[in-house]
Amino acid sequence: MSYHHSFIFIATLFLLLFLQFISTSCNAQLHVDHYINTCPHVASIVRSAVEKKFQHTFVTAPSTLRLFFHDCFVRGCDASVILVSRNGTTEKDNPINLSLAGDGFDTVIRAKAAVDSVAGCTNKVSCADILAMAARDVIALTGGPSYAVELGRLDGRISTKASVNNHLPHPQFTLSKLIQMFASHGLNLVDLVALSGAHTIGFSHCSQFSKRIYNFRSRNRIDPTLNLAYAKQIQQECPKNVDPRMVIDMDPVTNNVFDNNYYKNIQQGKGLLSSDQALFTDRRSRSIVNLFASNSTAFEKSFVIAMTKLGRVGIKTGKQGEIRRDCAMVN
Repeated sequence: MSYHHSFIFIATLFLLLFLQFISTSCNAQLHVDHYINTCPHVASIVRSAVEKKFQHTFVTAPSTLRLFFHDCFVRGCDASVILVSRNGTTEKDNPINLSLAGDGFDTVIRAKAAVDSVAGCTNKVSCADILAMAARDVIALTGGPSYAVELGRLDGRISTKASVNNHLPHPQFTLSKLIQMFASHGLNLVDLVALSGAHTIGFSHCSQFSKRIYNFRSRNRIDPTLNLAYAKQIQQECPKNVDPRMVIDMDPVTNNVFDNNYYKNIQQGKGLLSSDQALFTDRRSRSIVNLFASNSTAFEKSFVIAMTKLGRVGIKTGKQGEIRRDCAMVN
C-alpha cells in the first residue's frame, strides 16, 4: 500500500470513528436507566397512573400518543406543548393544537403528580420523560409493543404559538412533503410509514377530510383514491355542515386496538386522511405498507425503532432546560 493510500485509509478511519463518537455521544445523553439512583421505580409509577387514566377513558391512548408527536416535532421532545399562558401564546394555543384532546395533557399531569408523591422522586423526573413513558404505556395498553424508553430529557422553558407553524404534518400533505418534514428530524421513509401506523387508534375531525368526500379538488366529487363504499359510509357520519366537533374513527375495523390493520385499510382505499392514503398510492412507500400489512412483527419492530428515534429529537440537557415542578408552568 502506498503512502498516499495509507494516509487516505487512516484519515477515513479516523473520520468514521469521529462520526461514530458524535452519534454515540448524542444518544448517550439519554439512557434507559437514567433515574436508577434518583427514582428507580419511575417506570412502574408512571405506568400505574396511565393505566388508571386509561381505565377511565379510552381517549387517553390516542390523545397521549398524539401529544408526544406534537411535542417532539415542534421544539423537540421537551414537553413545551404542555405549557400554558394567560394570554394564549403557547404551542397548545395554535389552531392545529387546539384539537389535541385534554386527556393527553391530563395523563401527563396525573403521572407527574404520582411520581412526585413518592419519597425521593419529588422534582427528580422531567415532564418530557413522563410524556415519553406515557406514550409507550398507552401503546402497550391498547395491544401494541412495549419497549424500554430512553430517559434523561429536560423540560423546555420556551413555548410559542408561532413555533408550531410549518412544523407538523397536515392531512393534505403529499408523500414528498412528509418525507421532507420527517427527514428534518432524522427520520427516514420507513420511520415515516411506521409512525403513521399510530393512526390505528384514535379519531379525526370531519373537517380534516371533508373535501375528500364532497369537494375533491373543487370539483364536487369524491377523491378517486378512496374506496367508494367507505366514502359513502363516511358521508353518513360526516354530513355537510356537520358540527365541527364531530369525529369519526381513524380505523373503521379495529379502532381500539393497536395493530397493523391501518395498513390493510389503506391497501383497500380506506385511509381516512389524504396523507394516510398517499402511503399506498405512492410507489415509494407502497412496498413498506404491504410489508407491514402482512407482517405485524415487522411493523411493531419498525414502530419501536421509529419511536426511539423520535424521542431523541431536540432533547434538552444541561443548562438548556429544567425539571418542572408543574408541567404546565416553567419554574
